[in-house]
Amino acid sequence: MPDSAERSSSVPPLYQLTAATVRQQLHASEPLSAAQAAARLQQHGPNSIPAQPPRSLLARLWAQVSNLLILVLVSASFITAMLGHWVDSGVILAVVVLQTLIGLIQEGKAEQALAAIHHMLAPTAAVIRDGHGQRIAAVELVPGDTVLLEPGDRVPADIRLERCANLTIDESVLTGESLAVEKNADALSGEQPLGDQLNMAFSGTLVTRGTGRGVVVATGSKTEIGRISGLLQSTTQLQTPLLAQMDEFARFISLVVIGTGAAILGLGYLLSDLPFPELFMAVVGLTVAAIPEGLPAILTITLAVGVRRMASRKAVIRRMPAIETLGAVSVICSDKTGTLTRNEMMVAAVAAAEQQLAVSGAGYAMNGELATGLSAELQQQIARAASLCNDASVSRQDGQVSIHGDPMEAALQVLAHKLGELPDDLSRQWPRSDEIPFDAEHRFMATLNHDHRGQRMIWVKGAPEAILQRCSTQLDNNLQPQPLQPETWQQVIADFAAQGQRVLALACKPAQRPELQMDDIQELRLLALVGLMDPPRQEAIDAVAECQAAGIQVKMITGDHALTAGAIAARLGLQNPEQVMTGAELDGLSDEQLQQRVGQVSVFARTSPEHKLRLVQAIQQEHGVVAMTGDGVNDAPALKTADVGIAMGQKGSEAAREASAVVLLDDNFASLAAAVQEGRTVYQNLKKSVAFLLPINGGESISLIVALLWGLTLPIAPLQILWVNMVSSVILAMTLAFEPAEPDVMQRQPRRRDEPLLSRFLVERVVLVSLLFLAGIFAAWNWGMARTGDGAYASTLAVNALVAMELFYLFAVRYLDTPSITLRGVLGTPLIWLAIAALVLVQSLFTWVPWFQRTFNTASLDAPALLFAVGCGVAVLLILELESAVRRRFFTAA
Repeated sequence: MPDSAERSSSVPPLYQLTAATVRQQLHASEPLSAAQAAARLQQHGPNSIPAQPPRSLLARLWAQVSNLLILVLVSASFITAMLGHWVDSGVILAVVVLQTLIGLIQEGKAEQALAAIHHMLAPTAAVIRDGHGQRIAAVELVPGDTVLLEPGDRVPADIRLERCANLTIDESVLTGESLAVEKNADALSGEQPLGDQLNMAFSGTLVTRGTGRGVVVATGSKTEIGRISGLLQSTTQLQTPLLAQMDEFARFISLVVIGTGAAILGLGYLLSDLPFPELFMAVVGLTVAAIPEGLPAILTITLAVGVRRMASRKAVIRRMPAIETLGAVSVICSDKTGTLTRNEMMVAAVAAAEQQLAVSGAGYAMNGELATGLSAELQQQIARAASLCNDASVSRQDGQVSIHGDPMEAALQVLAHKLGELPDDLSRQWPRSDEIPFDAEHRFMATLNHDHRGQRMIWVKGAPEAILQRCSTQLDNNLQPQPLQPETWQQVIADFAAQGQRVLALACKPAQRPELQMDDIQELRLLALVGLMDPPRQEAIDAVAECQAAGIQVKMITGDHALTAGAIAARLGLQNPEQVMTGAELDGLSDEQLQQRVGQVSVFARTSPEHKLRLVQAIQQEHGVVAMTGDGVNDAPALKTADVGIAMGQKGSEAAREASAVVLLDDNFASLAAAVQEGRTVYQNLKKSVAFLLPINGGESISLIVALLWGLTLPIAPLQILWVNMVSSVILAMTLAFEPAEPDVMQRQPRRRDEPLLSRFLVERVVLVSLLFLAGIFAAWNWGMARTGDGAYASTLAVNALVAMELFYLFAVRYLDTPSITLRGVLGTPLIWLAIAALVLVQSLFTWVPWFQRTFNTASLDAPALLFAVGCGVAVLLILELESAVRRRFFTAA
């Protein structure tokens, strides 16, 4: 007996078959017996999603330690241990441990999404077995079981419905659309996306109203939610651009260090008179000088600062590298409902008395009004129909609006308020005495209300097609009945639909008797048609414009209908909103064709999880860096595959949050745009940190190479180099992590995924500054030797000159493309001056405290030596300012 997931492609989908035919295929023409169910349970297995075994701690630990940056640090620790400096070796190992712990905490959180999906499954199910109803554990369900659904139930398996009584199901976890879906048992024709399969109920969705009965067609991993779990297991996360760049950079540094060390060792052995052990230890010192030991720590600190900044802007970072990846994003694929829109239905337009009028306001906020044109009397009647024929309520507490009931009914209550009628007052003035509840068959709701003078009125709302055929007249601006004009109202319906609005009709009729019967709903008077929509957030419109100005494409991927999606896209200002690609059209494209089309289309409607996954992968194939937003279980595979998965914190499912790297606390696209700006700032500061640290290592390394090749005394000892690299350099470089965003950061085009960490300009700057540091180190050492003849004094002066050059270079590296000697540049930030004070303190300890003098072989310096060191720093800053001016004057213009 095949279940739905194993059906041949030649067999029609289950939603195209009658419920009786589906039962025949499942060999379950009647509800199963307990014995039949037990046999099928053996055949199909339990109704649960197989859990993927988690990676062992050892595997996760190896994944962290095998990172090239960590290996570089381990090498540095090993080298310092060879030198016999166990304290320094311990310090470096402590950095390794810190890095590894941070990575372990962050590692593997995406896999928790699978566990979160398990929580979406119902624990129990109401079934009919052996001819009577009973409640069983949901894991015992089998294909062919007969399931009963009631309000509040979580659907326990994929079910073909066979009976529905006002059954409405919230499928937002699968489709992303917040409005519940009205279900029926009728067979459907043609290919239908998941959101339009009205005779199916899917595992994990929630019954919000009515009752239903159906036959189980798929369980466990064969269900729609199980299939998504399989997608989540099979998808892999790409390495972030930053980590790819840092791996490449670390590999380059390692090769250069090893190659240079081997060359120096060979040349020194052939040409130098130094004993081999002494020569080898000198090469070890060179290796220590060349390795940027502080870079991983600065990387972590910069990312951590970005985490804190983003948290203040409503974006919680779950995986630290995602911060920088946000800055590289070139395409944002966003869900519509609640992210780009408010997830709050509102009446956007009213058509009455041969007029179409806009309604101002946003979402459920009470402020707003109807454009002028209707009489006060007609507005009052519309407000009464909207509020009295309504089971929803809207309340406000502490400035927050909350709704109770159907979102569209809540929007009608807000409309009544905007028309000058308070719903609570109306319900007291016109209490309800009878009603006909909404039913999917007749598609309207009617209430009988009376005032305290004995007047009775019937108020009706519902689908315009159902209401219009029950109306004989329409009310004009003076409340006078006029002949109904069906063609005019059909055009209004078409106009509202073209704007992506859902349409409801409002009608009324005086009542002649104290009870309400179905045959009373005839000869109605049409009051108005109202157009409802989930409006775009104003801040999202602004954020979309900001992102597009920054060269970032914004694409909307939604489960909603194409017409609605296109209308919302036009309001948002997306590119080519008239070009809407549906999931069915996407299915007809090969991967190569999709790659060609994906850059031209900004709106995708009626999409499934596979569609979202294909879109993300197609953009990545074009070297795009993709940020994907989502809130439902259906979004989890695409969230995991995207370069940055972004989940919604308020309405998002736990599965979506666990699969994502970023969570938006306010579910607002504007927060995503702010996070992109922070990501660009983080990357900008990382580049400054690299540009700051590399010349220090370069100057140290070249000075040692020159000394070794020319047979000179090493101007700075290896242990002193470790002091500079791990203490003074890190103190200064940390300040760059707190640099604010540059003014034009959101006017720049996104960088390419394969862009090198160091541009040609930065390489040239690193080489120039390395040579300046080389000159300063030897100048200080030679001046110290000429003045005192004391090697300790000369090397201490060389170290302090190097630190002074670092300090003045810090002011230059903060503004790579603009002048540094400005009031803004000199004032810096408060943190910079704190860092300078800390640097002066630690260098004073290094220079004058006896324990440090014994440990690092330093000597006290006098005032002339300190002035010489400061002069080296000033000279570096002036030379770099001159170089920048020449570059801007001649080369930039060229």
